[in-house]
Amino acid sequence: MRTSRTRRWLAGLAVMSLVATACGADESEPDGDDTDATTEDVDAEDETEDVGDGADDADDPEATDEGDGAEDDAAEEAANDAEGPITVYSGRNEELVGFLFDDFTEETGIEVDVRYGDTAELAATITEEGDASPADVYFAQDAGGLGALEAQGLLAELPEDVLDQVDEAFRSRDGQWTGTSGRVRVLAYNTDELSEDEVPGSVMELTEPEWEGRVGWAPTNGSFQAFVTALRVEEGEDVAREWLEGMIDNGAAEFENNTAIVEGVSRGEVEVGITNHYYLFRFLAEDPDFNVENKYLPGDIGGLVNIAGMGVLETSEQPEASVELVRYLLSDEVQEYFGQNADTVEFPIRDGIESPELPSLEEIDPPDVDLSDLEDLQGTLELLQETGALR
Repeated sequence: MRTSRTRRWLAGLAVMSLVATACGADESEPDGDDTDATTEDVDAEDETEDVGDGADDADDPEATDEGDGAEDDAAEEAANDAEGPITVYSGRNEELVGFLFDDFTEETGIEVDVRYGDTAELAATITEEGDASPADVYFAQDAGGLGALEAQGLLAELPEDVLDQVDEAFRSRDGQWTGTSGRVRVLAYNTDELSEDEVPGSVMELTEPEWEGRVGWAPTNGSFQAFVTALRVEEGEDVAREWLEGMIDNGAAEFENNTAIVEGVSRGEVEVGITNHYYLFRFLAEDPDFNVENKYLPGDIGGLVNIAGMGVLETSEQPEASVELVRYLLSDEVQEYFGQNADTVEFPIRDGIESPELPSLEEIDPPDVDLSDLEDLQGTLELLQETGALR
């Protein structure tokens, strides 16, 4: 079997790390992040992690070999049962994840046809197609699309061995979808103007008079809208409305997307920007001395962790092969790719795997939000329009 591109990528990363260490290039290690929704920002939105007991098995060759053998048998059985390609509706960008489908085919022999598009639009298409949908797997950029299909009873329950790999905070609590990677909302700040201690510890503080004209946001961005949806769900419609109106009254500067926010913070157009963690990493990859850092917001609704994730359609005629794709996205090599790729630096979502560039999810302590409840995007859009955040 040929070496997959994912493994070649990780091997190359290891070689580059050794070279960097030999050259004394420690400061090239970024502590930042990147990504947004308009390019799906590169991902699909403007464009996630956990700690578990998986590490114990990694130290036990027998346990590891036995697990690998069982997974190989399941994959071989699914490949033998597959009658043709499985069809994936992907809200994630082809440039970011396309080769993973090729690697999956190399690993398992299961062919994949992929239809790329906007996460919300693909969910709507599946709804319209109903029982006639050709989709076997839905790969969403965020939990809202998955929650919407789950609420309509369109997703099948995943096997326990898949669900058990992911903390229940980052999967459907009814077992109908799972996260594959995560991203966290942060406050990006200009290090020439502010120290971390001077940056608010909650997004709710950004409406205070001292932050007038100093904050940037992107109301058209999908991740921002998911955050507002979470704010509505957790704190109520009135609190969400009051916060939006307070931000507008405080002169929040509007940017096109998350990348533009980070650039604006760097140039001093604003001192603080509401964004996703991973956008910063793209800038740090080009300039390790880039003058922006992320402030994480433990326990705050503004520190929402959202996920990209997968579900298998109830109408799939190849459920076993489809589940194998979900398993593959949770494999060590793919999870390590998500956590170390400079274009994303997302949080690996599987227990026991962490990104060397990011704090653990335990440290971030995200708010306890049922991500399946973030499906009401329409209600959020209406609120944004009523308050004038969207024009």
